[in-house]
Amino acid sequence: EGDVCINPSGGLKSKGHPLGATGTGQTVEIFKQLRGEVEQPRQVRDAENALSHNVGGSGATCAVHVYGRNRNE
Repeated sequence: EGDVCINPSGGLKSKGHPLGATGTGQTVEIFKQLRGEVEQPRQVRDAENALSHNVGGSGATCAVHVYGRNRNE
């Protein structure tokens, strides 16, 4: 617990670092966190925003995504 939570799932290495699917793994974790669907104790309380960063290939490809929860739902 704290102001900023980093890798509550343990990161991609804890998932076996599935080559070609790491971005999908990050996105699924983020969506579950923002929807409050992650089992305890990994669930981040009142998660509202998230960021994923992924590097592909030889490091020449990079993607950053910023996610937010719609509070009206």
